[in-house]
Amino acid sequence: MTNTGPAVSTYGLDRHAVRNFDTAYWNLDAPALYEMSVRRGDGVIAPGGALVVQTGQHTGRSPKDKFIVDEPSTSGSIAWGDVNVAMTAENYARLYSKVQAHFQRRDLFVQDVYAGADPEYRLRARVVSESPWHSLFARNMFIQPPLAELADFVPDFTVLHAPYLHADPATDGTNSECFVVVNFAERVVIIGGTIYAGEIKKSIFSILNYLLPERDVLPMHCSANIGAGGDAAIFFGLSGTGKTTISADGNRTLIGDDEHGWSDGGVFNFEGGCYAKVINLSAQAEPEIYATTHRFGTVLENVVMDPLSRQLDFDDGSLTENTRASYPIDFIPNVAGNGRGGQPKNIVMLTADAFGVLPPISELSAEQAMYHFLSGYTARVAGTEKGVTEPKATFSTCFGAPFMPRHPSVYAGMLGDKIRKSGAKCWLVNTGWTGGAYGTGQRMSIAHTRAMVRAALDGKLAGVNTVRHPDFGLLIPQNCPEVPSDVLDPRLTWADKSSYDQTARDLTKRFATNFKQFEPYVDERIKAAGIHEAA
Repeated sequence: MTNTGPAVSTYGLDRHAVRNFDTAYWNLDAPALYEMSVRRGDGVIAPGGALVVQTGQHTGRSPKDKFIVDEPSTSGSIAWGDVNVAMTAENYARLYSKVQAHFQRRDLFVQDVYAGADPEYRLRARVVSESPWHSLFARNMFIQPPLAELADFVPDFTVLHAPYLHADPATDGTNSECFVVVNFAERVVIIGGTIYAGEIKKSIFSILNYLLPERDVLPMHCSANIGAGGDAAIFFGLSGTGKTTISADGNRTLIGDDEHGWSDGGVFNFEGGCYAKVINLSAQAEPEIYATTHRFGTVLENVVMDPLSRQLDFDDGSLTENTRASYPIDFIPNVAGNGRGGQPKNIVMLTADAFGVLPPISELSAEQAMYHFLSGYTARVAGTEKGVTEPKATFSTCFGAPFMPRHPSVYAGMLGDKIRKSGAKCWLVNTGWTGGAYGTGQRMSIAHTRAMVRAALDGKLAGVNTVRHPDFGLLIPQNCPEVPSDVLDPRLTWADKSSYDQTARDLTKRFATNFKQFEPYVDERIKAAGIHEAA
């Protein structure tokens, strides 16, 4: 066994019962990890320097293969169910032993990193992988400690990442050959059977989502930025809603694009990088993100590249619609160097309504904000999921249900308290369809969405006359700078008004049906502020 690298911790891999490996490479930087990835045939270099990789069968997360070990210290705090699935300690021990055996006589790549820009709340994480490009991914996505702090680095949580090891469902208690298992008692995550790198990032996020509420910190699946006057804003939204795109605004300073905590001291980024969805990416619409895809250090997952010219084709979704770019956050111009901001003055909840009936922007009361936070609505469209041929409503509570170990009411209650204490303004923004549903209408203009969000954050919608939507109860501004007035009222954009009315009523039913599960946990004000099925 050999340990080498710029900074080898005295807290070695033997502390994780990882032994008999060949060479452990500690905290290698991008050039070394590039070299090893290319040498092994795991990636190729695109013009500009990005490392292009493919993840094979798994091109996204595997939510049905995610487990939490059921053990006494945390069992009573986990919201067990379809999202948080229990695994016995015996099955975990069996899988852990398989990971240990798999790592023997292999080269391993170790990154010691921080998750959390606020030193008071950060998590020390160690990622041990058999793959050099996954090690680069971890280096991109988390925060790099100073070199001097790596010599005696002791992790709070360790991820053992074995993407080429497959489980046996018949004996291991898994649903497939893939597994992502969190053990809070042993402070370990084991991952196997999937090459998709996002599992590393989201496993750490899930851990923070469990730990931080006990310290009165709200963990959030959101992006965040700061205005010139120091005003912070947070943006909730599921994949495909434009969370990364809208928050990467050249007029504001980016705090982070995906995961944050909200403490009494303000907002802080969990990460040191961005993991942007890049399908249909263009230099014109998203110049800051596009520029990162032509830089050394960026990892491009499942982006199609011509094998001869090596030109990238961001419009090609033949491998997956979920093409991704992983890059250090400082690849984006105008970022907050310390990853922190003050108390948010605005909260924006993004939805991509493929039914085309929600207003492009509307103001929310605190109660409505809690309702929409619990609902976590967006809509999938044909082509993005197998078997989806028409718009499909998706409700992911807290805009991140797969990563929330505790009951959703815990996070929603914390959000309500922090909104009231901070006095933050709340907005619902539809980045989905207008003029009709998917297939008939068109996607909302990014330019219009940016203008509406900018007006909200700059206070230009304060005092503007509003009209209440008859079905959704949302307050719609009647004018907004740089946006045609008829765009603001979704019904006016439809040629067939009766069809709009019916589609809107159908969506109210979906909201009302979904929210029944939360009614026992919320007070009457939130119920009254919600969306109710039309009589």
